[in-house]
Amino acid sequence: MTSSWLSASDTHTSSASRTASRFPLHQKGHAVPRFDLSLPELRAYRPTVAEPDDFDEFWKGTLAEARRYRDKPSLALVDSPLSQVEVYDAVFSGFGGDPVRAWFLVPARTTGRLPTVVEFNGYGGGRGFPHERLAWVTAGYAYLFMDTRGQGSVWGSGGDTADPHGAGPAVPGFMTRGIERPTEYYYRRVFTDAVRAIDAVRTLDRVDPDRVAVCGGSQGGGIALAASGLSDGLVGVMPEVPFLCHFERAVGMTDTDPYQEIVRYLSVHRDLVDQTFATLSYFDGVNFAKRATAPALFSVGLLDPICPPSTVFAAHNHYAGSAEIEVYPFNEHEGGQGHHWLKQAAWLRERIG
Repeated sequence: MTSSWLSASDTHTSSASRTASRFPLHQKGHAVPRFDLSLPELRAYRPTVAEPDDFDEFWKGTLAEARRYRDKPSLALVDSPLSQVEVYDAVFSGFGGDPVRAWFLVPARTTGRLPTVVEFNGYGGGRGFPHERLAWVTAGYAYLFMDTRGQGSVWGSGGDTADPHGAGPAVPGFMTRGIERPTEYYYRRVFTDAVRAIDAVRTLDRVDPDRVAVCGGSQGGGIALAASGLSDGLVGVMPEVPFLCHFERAVGMTDTDPYQEIVRYLSVHRDLVDQTFATLSYFDGVNFAKRATAPALFSVGLLDPICPPSTVFAAHNHYAGSAEIEVYPFNEHEGGQGHHWLKQAAWLRERIG
């Protein structure tokens, strides 16, 4: 008997899931075999993804509550060795008015309002140091890099933003924090922070509020998708190998973290399967993609064991605006890396004039 959270559109590819489970994580230099649908099938893949009836009302209310905190973002100039970049330690009000930290970078000795890129980070990382994030600012953009609340102690150079909200029993990690209810789920706070980051950056004197784009890789790509579905007037959205898409398929298909955090949770809380996926439906990147209208440039690695290609294509193929996707047939979760940034830079330049 198929559980209610597994959509009919997924049952025909269950054999692919079983195949994937037989292959362990790749060793460095040895890629896992291709395990998902063929590229023509991926390009046509438009699954039915669970969407709650009150999805729009839920997010409208969430953002209205967060926007009650109208504190102006603060910028503190940092004494930095980066002579060609002005570095600011930024703080803005996120979910519940909580302070969220970010780096705000501007090309030195420039004046006026600049096109701006807002970037969100991968799973477990923090904002680190400003010298680690120079590509967009040295290309002439104002740039805001948002710290992810509660994260920053898994890799990289650390984070600086607390998550002061508690949660019920959860698997170590972030995927199951507050998963009992949509109102308490961890990513409700993170996605709200992302929208408020866009709100905040548009108030800054050096930012052209009509030329703001968002980007991010993996978790950052999922956050960028959510922000694009919840924010108006963006000039571009660039999700790289996005995480947090098509949960029903991802959780049953990949045997790697972070999706495996949900598997471990449900292996203990056997009676909470339907409730868990009901909560996740409020945070699925596919549902945000259906509401996003800014031009988008996705990327996907066809050997990606962390964010299976079909979950990325599910979001891309449901995207409401114009959307392109760069396919890296022999890459895993690293995607295109520096090669892809060059494509992003050329793509965004065309859209900002």
